[in-house]
Amino acid sequence: MDRALAPEAIDPGGLDAVAHALSDRTRRGLLRLVRDDERAAGELADAFPQISRPAVSQHLRVLYGAGLVTIRADGNRRLYRARAEGLADVWRFVDEMWADRLAKLKVVAERAERAERGATR
Repeated sequence: MDRALAPEAIDPGGLDAVAHALSDRTRRGLLRLVRDDERAAGELADAFPQISRPAVSQHLRVLYGAGLVTIRADGNRRLYRARAEGLADVWRFVDEMWADRLAKLKVVAERAERAERGATR
């Protein structure tokens, strides 16, 4: 089978870590806040007054561990920014699933076309 991306190209551990990180609403919200701009941990915590600062820090550690954010030290502050590259394994997985479905559809369509040509002769 001709695949654009071989399944071996996907790091299962990385994909699992990203899926786990994205499975939480707070982490998705944090990721949205740092998508376009670098933000300090304190500023991020202020955006979530319903949870403690240590809980926000833990969520940020999960995002960092999954490769979804970078951390830059600026004095005693930690600045976070999203890493689009962190989603690479997710995109590969979705591409692989989509490519497999399209390949199967192509086979079915070609069989139907051959059957139709054979019936009209």
